[in-house]
Amino acid sequence: MNEEIAKVLNMVQEGKLNTEDASELIQALKEKDSTTDTVKGSNYLDKMLKVRVTSEEGDKVTVNLPLRLIKVALKTGLNIASAIPESAKYVKDIDVLDVDMILKAIEEELSGQIVDVESQNGDKVSIVIE
Repeated sequence: MNEEIAKVLNMVQEGKLNTEDASELIQALKEKDSTTDTVKGSNYLDKMLKVRVTSEEGDKVTVNLPLRLIKVALKTGLNIASAIPESAKYVKDIDVLDVDMILKAIEEELSGQIVDVESQNGDKVSIVIE
């Protein structure tokens, strides 16, 4: 974008554009750039959070969820859980999963594997953003 603005300014110096037209062009370039940033961000949220669980006994669980849904659900769930006294005792192993880490991964637009856990008995949990 800086190159495009420099070209517009150069055209003003050469007398090919007046300052009013140049100002409108520069504003349009800035708006185009901010729209591109928004589109990039929205493309990331179109990705999926994929959770894979495999037990030693051969049980398999596969869950694919849109990042948009995950982001809202995790934030809402954390708010609800924080309002329930001793909520961890009502849901088995709720303290094992680091929800803040998943939210941070989404906010930083990370892709690929973000969680890889294998228990002593051979159970595996994998969380991937693709």
